Amino acid sequence: MGKTTGFLDYDRMENPSAQPKDRIQHYNEFHLPICEQERQKQGARCMDCGVPFCQSGTMMKGMTSGCPLNNLVPEWNDLVYMGNWQQAYARLKKTNSFPEFTSRVCPAPCEAACTCGLNGDPVTIKENEYAIIEKAYAQNLAVPCRPKLRTGKRIAVIGSGPAGLAAADQLNKRGHSVTVFERSDRVGGLLMYGIPNMKLEKWVIDRKIQVMKEEGVVFVTNSDIGKNYKAGRILKEFDRVVLACGASNPRDIPVPGRDAIGIVFAVDFLKAVTKSLLDSRFEDGNFISARDKHVVVIGGGDTGNDCVGTVIRQGCVSVVQLEMMPKLPDQRSEDNTWPEWPMVCKTDYGQEEAKAVFGSDPRVYQTTVKEFVKDGEGKVCKVITVQAAFETDPETGRKVMKPVEGSEKELLADLVLIAAGFLGSQTYVAEAFGVELDERGNVAVNENSHQTSADRVFAAGDMRRGQSLVVWAIREGRQAAKEVDLSLMGYTNLI
Repeated sequence: MGKTTGFLDYDRMENPSAQPKDRIQHYNEFHLPICEQERQKQGARCMDCGVPFCQSGTMMKGMTSGCPLNNLVPEWNDLVYMGNWQQAYARLKKTNSFPEFTSRVCPAPCEAACTCGLNGDPVTIKENEYAIIEKAYAQNLAVPCRPKLRTGKRIAVIGSGPAGLAAADQLNKRGHSVTVFERSDRVGGLLMYGIPNMKLEKWVIDRKIQVMKEEGVVFVTNSDIGKNYKAGRILKEFDRVVLACGASNPRDIPVPGRDAIGIVFAVDFLKAVTKSLLDSRFEDGNFISARDKHVVVIGGGDTGNDCVGTVIRQGCVSVVQLEMMPKLPDQRSEDNTWPEWPMVCKTDYGQEEAKAVFGSDPRVYQTTVKEFVKDGEGKVCKVITVQAAFETDPETGRKVMKPVEGSEKELLADLVLIAAGFLGSQTYVAEAFGVELDERGNVAVNENSHQTSADRVFAAGDMRRGQSLVVWAIREGRQAAKEVDLSLMGYTNLI
């Protein structure tokens, strides 16, 4: 602990954001890093706690507390303060395969569990991480490092999202020959097409993929296993297989009028927008446009917020975001104590932009859809909503959401984006490899393991645990890699 009074001497200072009305003019990242001297002060705020909850990565009341990767946060915070960027990078990379991703898109459960946050403001752990990894690239520290020896073992990773990339990265470092199969035209999975450019610019992914290629990882795109590429061929050519295809089966809203034109799953909308942006800066027209449209977004999570930010950039005339759950309190409740994840109302970038453009928060709470209304051409023109309230089910004793009679309202809607979560993985890949699914639609694995019901086939990420955070997917990939390595070699030194 280089400065024992740092948390007393320095206030929390976050990277400033571009003003909402300025940043909606483009699709680039909009956070501006503070100077190096100020960043070192932010590192000095770390208390080097006796029990660093920030790196615990435990589950409390079903929520994540601390970093699932068990990042050595106090160590590299202190190294940031000392200006020792090389050692800070070395400590960060011991546990995190992709700090360039997590420092941009992770909701930072580490900061929620920071001891400084108990009676004040937590350390800027996420932004310190961002500073470390970008300094590493600037100083040529994050360079390719090919393994000195190859084991002769071949591994196929199906899916190039964060879990698949993490597994591939670890297994390649161990000396195995790894090939990653991706069904899309670009590598990155969820990172590439599920997260908008303003949260994660795609050159960041390409930069890391190029490093992995130079380290020996092979990437094969446009390979949809179970459709245009046979699983049997992979099982014949590779010693082990890691399934990391995500939880990409979207939850639908099965109400009257659902077949109306203009009702789209959020994941399809976001993918089309990002692909067109990357392919042609929207010149090809191969995207779904919200320009001059009334937009209704169904779902209050991160994906719903991404939709709000995207349609505002496209020039919508209004946007409403429906959230079934009640609004969370502005401050922690008495039964939501530190270091639990704070169950408080947060306003994300999309909602900030909606406030700036339209003058109000787009979110409408405790509301769900009763019906979609079509016009004469079969296009959606209105959404009939109804308020929802918690009631106790007399049979189970559980609280369930029930519609409130007489609370119906009409919303204008030329475009509806469904961002209501996911119901597990798409089944055709699992069927192609003959692996069993659990009751939630995820790939079933042995208890506390990543081994599936099929010999030599493992699973990781959202495909195994269900929809979750990027940081959890990276942890999943690393853990699966460890098990694969152990099954091949009889021992493992992966962490």
